[in-house]
Amino acid sequence: MNTPIRRLGLVVAAMFCALLLASTMIQFVQAKALNDKPGNRRTMLASYAKERGSIIVDGRAVADSQPSNDDYKWQRRYNQGPLYAAATGYFSFIYGTSGVERGYNAYLSGSSDKLFYRRLTDILTGKTPQGASVDLTIKAKVQQVATQALGKQKGAVVALDPKTGAILALVTSPSYDPNLLAGHDMTKVQNNWNALLKDPDNPLVNRTIGGNLYPPGSTFKLVTTAAALQSGKYQPDSELPGPATMKLPGTSNTYLPTDDNRPCGPGDKTSLTRALAVSCNTAYASLGLDLGGNALRDQASKFGFGMDLSIPMSVTPSTFPSELNQPQLAQSAIGQYDVRVTPLQVAMMSAGIANGGKVMRPYLVQTVRDKNLDVISTTDPSTFSQAVSSDVASQLRDMMVGVVDNGTGTNARIPGIQVAGKTGTAEHGKGKIQHVWFTGFAPANDPKVAVAVIVENGGTAGQEASGASVAAPIAKKVMEAVVSP
Repeated sequence: MNTPIRRLGLVVAAMFCALLLASTMIQFVQAKALNDKPGNRRTMLASYAKERGSIIVDGRAVADSQPSNDDYKWQRRYNQGPLYAAATGYFSFIYGTSGVERGYNAYLSGSSDKLFYRRLTDILTGKTPQGASVDLTIKAKVQQVATQALGKQKGAVVALDPKTGAILALVTSPSYDPNLLAGHDMTKVQNNWNALLKDPDNPLVNRTIGGNLYPPGSTFKLVTTAAALQSGKYQPDSELPGPATMKLPGTSNTYLPTDDNRPCGPGDKTSLTRALAVSCNTAYASLGLDLGGNALRDQASKFGFGMDLSIPMSVTPSTFPSELNQPQLAQSAIGQYDVRVTPLQVAMMSAGIANGGKVMRPYLVQTVRDKNLDVISTTDPSTFSQAVSSDVASQLRDMMVGVVDNGTGTNARIPGIQVAGKTGTAEHGKGKIQHVWFTGFAPANDPKVAVAVIVENGGTAGQEASGASVAAPIAKKVMEAVVSP
């Protein structure tokens, strides 16, 4: 055999080896990842050939599949679509999946390995294959109350069971109707998608867990307080400076004022408890400067800042800035500068304090059941972190009760039930109206619910808005929906 033919033979052999290797990689190694891609049209088309499992809230389907007279066989339907869109997400032939539809797709589509023997039985008995149903932790009453209380204002509400981490309400506003993306008229679906993308209010953004994160404002003072108490250098009655204004160190003429431009106590002094109750900016800026950036950063991380989390949707990590100079540190201690959070993170802060310092891992799905209603899997509560000691959590709880009883959070009071809370206002750009917050839990002595509420740009109250006047009444209604008969 001459040299050119031998070389050609080697090239052909190498090409066959490469082809064999590539096909092996695709068919075996990468097969699951490719099948699980949200936009895989072949997988999506196959999934329409059988009934997709339902997504359930309080025993009723908020997402199910109905027989269709076209080639797709089944039509996904969302009952009260906008109400639950933040949880269910969408199931679309063109745009794939989001929310629980994506996170639990293997169960809902019936392709999970845990359903293998059930699929095999269906084949042998000639039964129609069907996906599993998914039971959410959301409580219909709480979700409805939270949605109605927030109304048409832009923002979000998250409610948790502090003892388990179960998500009781997940509301983002404005919302959208997943039915707009689930149709079989592809032209119409594309038009709906483009309209949602062009909407300046960004209804496709789930504000509870992502999007452009929010500055927490004074709700972050819970983290600063926790760091102070954990340090052992401070007690609830420790005295702090609380003047009407404070010159930021390292600046020539930059001052931080209190909200009302008044001292927080006689002689420009206040206790730590009173500073939290009246949300004294100057006291907390001084406290942050004394504690240092590392102490605040470490305490924030213990509540979940910077940590990856899935509920099953991926949650954008909240952030506390690094390498702060003194003015930046003072502002960060009151939840400004570059501190950024999700509403879920703020709810986790209150939930951890409510639960004796133990932050439970939040979750949205309680149980997965097959078509015979047999349980396939269930979510057990698990600890996410130990944010503070039980003693410090007890001190924080009492201080937060003081915020509601005698401080800025009086609009969150529930008759006959002790409520713990913290208000917040957050600047987010020069000339823009502040965002307003409330976070807290109830009953304070035996917590059943922890909540976080944010209303963007002051909501309907505009310039007159505060966490006390706008966010606290919303939180009150949500907590009442859980704790009142």
